Amino acid sequence: MINIMKCSSIDEVRRNIDAIDEKIVRLICEREHYVLQAANFKKSETDVNAPKRVEQVIDKVRKIALDCNGNDKIVEKVYRTMIDAFIHREMKEFNDTKK
Repeated sequence: MINIMKCSSIDEVRRNIDAIDEKIVRLICEREHYVLQAANFKKSETDVNAPKRVEQVIDKVRKIALDCNGNDKIVEKVYRTMIDAFIHREMKEFNDTKK
């Protein structure tokens, strides 16, 4: 479960959202560095696409969302978009290192 404070103004809501956005962006950047490392361990483009792994991640994050009393459909949509972008980035890294 997560702890959400009750805000007393729209400015306070926005400050909290801004702080969360900064954390999210930093974590996305951290995730990207690991994704790029993963490209070094993969032997084919099929390994990069890894559809089974994608579904494992989706199942995991949907469960996390439900555990936090969040909307699992929104989390799934965000993650599918993010994973798709990372697959494209990883594919470029994979192809660049295999040249």
